[in-house]
Amino acid sequence: MTAVPAQGVRKATRREWLGLLAIALPCMIYSMDLTVLNLAVPTLTRDLKPSASQLLWIIDIYGFMVAGFLMTMGTLGDRIGRRRLLMIGAAFFGVASTVATFSDSAEMLIAMRAVLGIAGATLAPSTLSLITVMFTDEKERTFAISMWIASFSVGAIIGPVVGGFLIEYFWWGSAFLIAVPPMLLLLVIGPILLPEYRAPEAGRIDLLSALLSLASVLALIYGIKHWAADGFDWQAAAAILVGLGFVLVFLRRQARLADPMVDLAMFRIPAFRAALAINLAGILFMFGSFIFLAQYFQLVAGLTPLQAGLWSLPSAIAFTLASFVTPALVGRYRPATLMAGGMVISALGFAWLVFAPSLVQIVAASVFFSIGFTPVITLTTGIVVGSAPPERTGAASAMSETSAELGGALGVAVLGSLGAALYRSRMADVAVPGISAEALAPARSTLGGALAFATELAPDQAGPMLARASEAFMLGFRAAAILSIVGMLFCIAVTLTTLRDARTGEAH
Repeated sequence: MTAVPAQGVRKATRREWLGLLAIALPCMIYSMDLTVLNLAVPTLTRDLKPSASQLLWIIDIYGFMVAGFLMTMGTLGDRIGRRRLLMIGAAFFGVASTVATFSDSAEMLIAMRAVLGIAGATLAPSTLSLITVMFTDEKERTFAISMWIASFSVGAIIGPVVGGFLIEYFWWGSAFLIAVPPMLLLLVIGPILLPEYRAPEAGRIDLLSALLSLASVLALIYGIKHWAADGFDWQAAAAILVGLGFVLVFLRRQARLADPMVDLAMFRIPAFRAALAINLAGILFMFGSFIFLAQYFQLVAGLTPLQAGLWSLPSAIAFTLASFVTPALVGRYRPATLMAGGMVISALGFAWLVFAPSLVQIVAASVFFSIGFTPVITLTTGIVVGSAPPERTGAASAMSETSAELGGALGVAVLGSLGAALYRSRMADVAVPGISAEALAPARSTLGGALAFATELAPDQAGPMLARASEAFMLGFRAAAILSIVGMLFCIAVTLTTLRDARTGEAH
């Protein structure tokens, strides 16, 4: 018996597939802008002479603004039109990139990075929610979401390479200029290839809800980042409590509004709740582990930044290639089965990491858990946007992206704090003859501090201390991998119980 297509389901045409390529452009640039500035820090520091505080704001303000405005922009797209918001965001992104290129002061660059973050917050929810309109067939939508995710990975891969080339042969501002041509191209082809969609009978966006959303996410992200950088102190606790307070006020307001910014009824859908939670938890463990890997490459293996970047490419390339395989597997297996199988592979990769004795095996383990996590992020994203009503997919897309931002920040804070605590406990009794405990404090706090301190010691003193410091770091690294195994097993249990019958393209 031939299956009858569901009402409203149609096969994508050439226009939709070309439109998917147009959507990939801003996603790549968004991802590149998260990392490319790190390479420019030495030269822009020399030219603009920012203070330590200003340099931190130059690096962090982009991510803060993206995270803070995602919810507002996702809801705004549902109301004014997703393509229109994407075009507005692309225009502002191109203009801000041009101005940032020629910044002549730290204050000017901080302001332009903030504008870039606000513009960047329009890109992910607008593009993902447009995919739900363009691709109504479940298999085609899964493939399109896989390519959407792959475009971020491609941006992360080519960003450091292209940025490094431009910075070396031109000047630090050229790292921003590479965003301009793709945004101009999107402004030309976007109106031709991308459909417009806005929620029918959409009301006005509630300004107070938007401000509460911004305040809650910014406070939470700031508190978590402070926790990751300086430990869990009163400032981190206060920021997180303030953020949670704003979340509570935000949710209570949404429950009273006739046209809320976030429809709380979506959280009564079990698949929606579970997919968001698995997305957040999975990214927490993946991102936290990659932070350890980055430190391992340079602080333990002794690689240069360029060598470390090259050794990090295999896992990024594996993740990208696996994105192309996921849609084919969806045709054979249920999403829950495929996700659970992927998390089993990730858990095995983390287990390999616990016992890996060498650089090559640690990189191989990272490739393993990256491949395993690919179907998880693809399918949870599809379930989140597919579970939401069509008029709310912009808001649902923003919630998916916000959970990913929070998951990444929590991964650095939670796993980083675990590693730091184990490092300090292992190094607490380290002593060097003739050196006071106060002078040894930096070496007892971080591996980077130990490496810096070792340069002032004689070789016979530095050797044993560095061996102990590397051992202490690896203790934390392996503990984080073990915790990641536990996290993957928990996510597998949630997937097999709550998402057993979930599909990636259903709208409720």
